[in-house]
Amino acid sequence: MENKKENKNNNRSFLLYVGLGLLIFFGVQQYNSTVNSPESKSFTIFKNDIQSGNVSEATIKEQSNLVEFKLNNDDTIYQTEYPEGFEGEVFQLLVDQDIILNTDTEPAGFQDYFFAFLPWLFLAAFMFYMFSQVRSNGNQIMQFGKSKAKELDEESPKVTFKDVAGVEEAKEELEEIKEFLKSPEKFNKLGAKIPKGVLLVGPPGTGKTLLAKAVAGEAGVPFFSISGSDFVEMFVGVGASRVRDLFKKAKESSPAIIFIDEIDAVGRMRGAGLGGGHDEREQTLNQLLVEMDGFEANQGVILMAATNRPDVLDPALLRPGRFDRQVIVDRPDLKGRTQILKVHAKDKPISKKCQF
Repeated sequence: MENKKENKNNNRSFLLYVGLGLLIFFGVQQYNSTVNSPESKSFTIFKNDIQSGNVSEATIKEQSNLVEFKLNNDDTIYQTEYPEGFEGEVFQLLVDQDIILNTDTEPAGFQDYFFAFLPWLFLAAFMFYMFSQVRSNGNQIMQFGKSKAKELDEESPKVTFKDVAGVEEAKEELEEIKEFLKSPEKFNKLGAKIPKGVLLVGPPGTGKTLLAKAVAGEAGVPFFSISGSDFVEMFVGVGASRVRDLFKKAKESSPAIIFIDEIDAVGRMRGAGLGGGHDEREQTLNQLLVEMDGFEANQGVILMAATNRPDVLDPALLRPGRFDRQVIVDRPDLKGRTQILKVHAKDKPISKKCQF
């Protein structure tokens, strides 16, 4: 998807540079033709110059009813326009005065036609550009209700339990979730009920997001990650629409994991705030509760969330059937910190004298 967007942007940039190059080229051509264009004179003055013997050379252009001429001892090219049907009179005037006469009967070239239509071409290009911008902006407006979740699929770099250290108790509790996602048939045959939601509780920076990614990596299932604040916008109904879209995508890719980071941004206890933004957040929370109730045991979608403030969450989120399992992810002890150092030191040039 990102490659397609980059190619599209590169094509637009290329076309823009080509258009600017053509505009500069033809602008210079037009400027040169304007600078070198003949000086205009009226037909009356032209006739007087002929009768006075001042004209040394003339060229009749029948297609445009023009005469280009030079005066004696003057290299300047002059131009005059004669009335339609006066070609014969002009020709006779020039012949009677023994003036060097040339005729130009060639039709207008491509450049003349191009410059005639150039303003219309630019107008059409401008209209097309404006139409495409309006259409793309319209598509962006329609995208308000789409989920902003980032999906990590099988092609993304996998994170496993080997990459997580210092939280051994939490990993043991999440083993059951991994096994269910890996082989749900085994649990369904036994009639076992797997938790619909797992809430990771702990201080910031203890690896809650990494743990959720590791569960998805171990089970080999898609991982949808989103922040709780991404649901709520200033437009009413957008958050609920994004919740529906997120769960729809996860069900289509099941078995899958949905991970909501900082769920307290959207799952805060109802009635604890004021204003329209609060009403929108409550609608989003209500939709989240509805989607969690709609889960079937065989859909293979597990909702995981992380928070460092479980005390502010709405009680409806924590009741059985929703986030009915809480996993504490606390700060690592000395042994856990040593394991974390070993994980990060893997494949690094470390001196043998260094002891963790």
